[in-house]
Amino acid sequence: MDHRILQFLVYLTSIENTLIQCGSNPLHLLVQLKADLRNKNFQNIKNQNTSFIDANFGSQFNTVNISGINLNRAQLFNCKWRLELNNLDGHRNCVNSVSISSDGNTLVMIVLSVYGMSKQDNKKPNQMVILIMSIHNDKSIRLWDVKTGQQKAKLDGHTSTVYSVCFSPDGNTLASGSNDKSIRLWDVKTGQQKAKLDGHTSTVYSVCFSPDGNTLASGSNDKSIRLWDVKTGQQKAKLDGHTSTVYSVCFSPDGNTLASGSNDKSIRLWDVKTGQQKAKLDGHTSTVYSVCFSPDGNTLASGSNDKSIRLWDVKTGQQKAKLDGHTSTVYSVCFSPDGNTLASGSNDKSIRLWDVKTGQQKAKLDGHTSTVYSVCFSPDGNTLASGSNDKSIRLWDVKTGQQKAKLDGHTSTVYSVCFSPDGNTLASGSNDKSIRLWDVKTGQQKAKLDGHTSTVYSVCFSPDGNTLASGSNDKSIRLWDVKTGQQKAKLDGHTSTVYSVCFSPDGNTLASGSNDKSIRLWDVKTGQQKAKLDGHTSTVYSVCFSPDGNTLASGSNDKSIRLWDVKTGQQKAKLDGHTNYVYSVCFSPDGNTLASGSNDNSIRLWDVKTGQQKAKLDGHSDYVNSVCFSPDGNTLASGSEDNSIRLWDIKNKYCLDYKIPFFQHPFAIHLILWFTQTSIFQGLRELFYKKPFPFSFRRIVGVTLDQFKNQPILALNLKLFQYTSCVRYWLKEFYFIVFFLFQQS
Repeated sequence: MDHRILQFLVYLTSIENTLIQCGSNPLHLLVQLKADLRNKNFQNIKNQNTSFIDANFGSQFNTVNISGINLNRAQLFNCKWRLELNNLDGHRNCVNSVSISSDGNTLVMIVLSVYGMSKQDNKKPNQMVILIMSIHNDKSIRLWDVKTGQQKAKLDGHTSTVYSVCFSPDGNTLASGSNDKSIRLWDVKTGQQKAKLDGHTSTVYSVCFSPDGNTLASGSNDKSIRLWDVKTGQQKAKLDGHTSTVYSVCFSPDGNTLASGSNDKSIRLWDVKTGQQKAKLDGHTSTVYSVCFSPDGNTLASGSNDKSIRLWDVKTGQQKAKLDGHTSTVYSVCFSPDGNTLASGSNDKSIRLWDVKTGQQKAKLDGHTSTVYSVCFSPDGNTLASGSNDKSIRLWDVKTGQQKAKLDGHTSTVYSVCFSPDGNTLASGSNDKSIRLWDVKTGQQKAKLDGHTSTVYSVCFSPDGNTLASGSNDKSIRLWDVKTGQQKAKLDGHTSTVYSVCFSPDGNTLASGSNDKSIRLWDVKTGQQKAKLDGHTSTVYSVCFSPDGNTLASGSNDKSIRLWDVKTGQQKAKLDGHTNYVYSVCFSPDGNTLASGSNDNSIRLWDVKTGQQKAKLDGHSDYVNSVCFSPDGNTLASGSEDNSIRLWDIKNKYCLDYKIPFFQHPFAIHLILWFTQTSIFQGLRELFYKKPFPFSFRRIVGVTLDQFKNQPILALNLKLFQYTSCVRYWLKEFYFIVFFLFQQS
């Protein structure tokens, strides 16, 4: 059989997270077949639970760049590696575990393996990081000054991988557990080893101090939990019961109960004083990697390889809730100080925040295949429009999170989208230098407005819907008659790219932000410049009027947000907090809150009256290019460089999580159609299945071909369905194969 198709399926995991199992099975086959994998590009692939024993990668990899490759839980044998990765200064590989001292000034990082999420102390806000397993092992622990980012100390002593670190409650002692079977206690101030605790007969995966700091608990691959006297270094007790590796241990807030999570799929509760098992909590269907008590001690959270998080009633031992959403192993769970929010870190690269009371998570819209640059709600709040680097505009149903339509026509990146006040027309500006008007109901293009000589970065309707303003890389602003499509005026004045335009609520004033660092106010009727607002020290990416028209907000490359008095042109306030460029600002409908999206991957909510930051919304894994409030002010939409659109519940500060099924994505259908034309398809079919499957293509896909017949990407392949019954037969089988491999629910 041709190995290229298996390599292709492995490569697909670098494109789509849901294809991890699809790529893992073929990679396993390649290893078993002793396929020659030398000089193959596996950058950014994702893989789980695969053994690479005796794989033919060649005898040595010289300075291979494996940045982004997830080899979590994989085994690598008979290969030599010489690797360099980009990491925090000091470590040469990915960091897997972090812990913050109680005073918040010192950060500990350890290299290699285990699973990523920082610990939480009881005096500081949550600080959580998801990190990916690396191959290199320097066996060290490093202490970092949180304020300066400088390395304070490097603790050497362990002779093998360090899997867990934990600060004592007073912050003076650090405990570490290692693959060398030992636990070591370190003096944080001097960096000297205070004690070495021996007793475990295999790897120590977890260490945790009791609330009073007098007892240390440890969990190990030897299946046991041990309790140690911190002062003397002597073992106080050995808790037996688990039938496999213990990956996590955690004390209850009162210190009387210890929880443990294990590879035997169970969670156990132990009486610290007697060492007796109090309860065994069953429910997870795979390894339990993390356990954490709520601040009041009444609830226990657990994260597992079965991709779920479960909440347990500590008194009764009963499962209270099962939180589903992660698409891969959950390696860490952590409660917020008030106990209302649970954070979870997963191998799917996401951190999710959950409402502990309801168990709900709010939304993530997937569909675009590249950066999302702009999002805009329809006036009734039921539809969200998005513009992307994939050249398309998509319309989404806000309630269901499903894609309603895909508007194709632009030949390059779509940087801006805006609904008309009546919601019937959508305007879009693009890198193809054109502005297009779309009929929202039919999805058809109504008009194409040409005139700009370079990229159109911003479009905005006037309040009455009769005029459209556009800002461009050609340094000009243009006003267009929406009914005729004719240019009404050209406003010159900016000396560089115009990134943002916005009408005042009364429609008489237009504000513009530019790469020339200035904001300009224009009289819409005369086309004359009314004022020039100076203050930003770099590019102004976004401008937005408050609902009453008295205040203008601006976001800039100088990392600041500024509020301006429209009448006087004076700066009213400067909002600092973002650590990188501010790409988008938007007022809430009541004018009391300002939302901002930034190059630092975060969204921030600001109190307009006080200028204080009200909340920081984390979730995007790349730049946030656009933010927009729904008309009722309850939902905020954000578009990001991570290709996703997210909807946020403003009151509860969490994110919805809708996801479009992979099989309903045009890329998936095109991929399958293309694949049926390859000569190696027959070989794969015979490899996996000998008999036909009586499954309906339409039933498995869940869509009809008519939905995609107008998409150019499929144009050459639709004839297959019209004329080739053999291909239809193969396609049904192939979809079932893919369905099986992808393990889609």
